[in-house]
Amino acid sequence: MERTAIIFLGPPGAGKGTQAARLSQELGFKKLSTGDILRDHVARMTPLGQAVGPIMERGDLVPDDLILALIREELSGKVVFDGFPRTQAQAEALDRLLAEAGIRLLGVVLVEVPEEELVRRMLKRAGLEGRPDDNEETIRRRLEVYRTQTAPLVAYYERKGLLRRVDGLGTPEEVYARIRGALGV
Repeated sequence: MERTAIIFLGPPGAGKGTQAARLSQELGFKKLSTGDILRDHVARMTPLGQAVGPIMERGDLVPDDLILALIREELSGKVVFDGFPRTQAQAEALDRLLAEAGIRLLGVVLVEVPEEELVRRMLKRAGLEGRPDDNEETIRRRLEVYRTQTAPLVAYYERKGLLRRVDGLGTPEEVYARIRGALGV
């Protein structure tokens, strides 16, 4: 089996998780969402969960060493990263991890959505899923963290010729079709 990876980038609420899940299911990739993994640890009150819970409640990023340890444990043959990396340091560390594991990066999908639509989506999701880390103040903080720390990855992956921009507005099916087209899969 070819060892490959796809990265989904974009602000919180852009639909990365939904699209990464569908792509992984249909193409046989393992979906890695650091947010899901971390929320699971918080819910189970593991030592990691107790350490990262307050960080997540503030809307800040969990330290790289913790995230990279989680990623290393989860790497397999075909992987879709949902919301990771979030900083250039994480991207560079992921490049090294993928090289060590012999996994080739197929592409980086940037799902683009206007900010007010993101806030609307996340407030709706918070009500539906009961996610305590999604209130308006935390959402706005997360979007600011994204702009300052994660948005620079766009240029990083553009320079590598891996970035695929996708309009995140429309039905999930329309967005998914755009993603498949952008990746050529």
